Formats: sequence, C-alpha cells, structure tokens
Amino acid sequence: MTKRNILAGLLLAAVFVTGRSVIAHHAFGAEFDPNAPIRLQGKVVRLEWVNPHTWIHIETIKDGKPEIWMVEGGTPNTLLRRGITRDTVAVGTEVIVDGYQTKDHSLKRANGRDVTFADGRKLFMGSSGTGAPRDGSDPIEGGTKPAPKKPGGGK
Repeated sequence: MTKRNILAGLLLAAVFVTGRSVIAHHAFGAEFDPNAPIRLQGKVVRLEWVNPHTWIHIETIKDGKPEIWMVEGGTPNTLLRRGITRDTVAVGTEVIVDGYQTKDHSLKRANGRDVTFADGRKLFMGSSGTGAPRDGSDPIEGGTKPAPKKPGGGK
C-alpha cells in the first residue's frame, strides 16, 4: 500500500466516523422516562434554539423556592415547519409544559410535548417517531394523555 492510499483510507475513515457522530441522535427512551409524565408551570427564563433540539428553560416554584427546569423540544427545523419561532415562546412568557421527566429524576430536565399559554393556546413542541410515548399530544398519532406528575416527581 502506498502512502497516498493509506492517507486516503484514513481520511475516508475520519469522514465516516465524524459524519456518523454528527447525525447520531438519541432515542426518547435513552434519556426520558415514558412512565414519568410531568407538568411544569412557570416563566420562560431562557431559550436555546440549537440543533439537534430546542431547549426552553422554565422557572417553577417548589416549596416556595425557584427551580429552573430544562425542557427539550423538537429540532428548530421541525418547529419552524409547524410555525413556531424563537418569538413564539419568548423569555418572560408564562407557560405550562406537559412532558416527560428524565430517567434520572434528580435532574431538572424533561422532554416537552405541549406548551400551553395563559390565553389557552397550545403548541405541540415534541417530536414523535423517536420512541416517545404515543400520548395524544402529537396531532397525527391520536390517543389519550396520562396524568402528569408535579415538579420534583410527586403525583
């Protein structure tokens, strides 16, 4: 084998490995608990509109103390196709988010399915087809929603 062939092979292997990690995506069940529905109510304090997921940070109150929860949404592209932009859920907006807590219940993180605004408008912000429960949130899936838990994993 020539140095040129070895270099070409290494370059091809590097492209394959890095390209594969870029397109890799976790399934819902790898991080979130389908048996731990949660409802978070509070004010949006931060938005992250980044790939592969959007994140809404919500300040909730538990036992009189503020908690910041990170709520994962669908990809920016998916949300844009649904008509949801960065301005749709602006910082300072009061919202209720229904979703699913992480498997590690000590983390203040969840996968968001629905966002409900004070005026009653509702947005589906989750992603289906990645192992997320068929809970009726996705308009194309049908079904019924389980009762959500309150922040901190209580019922």
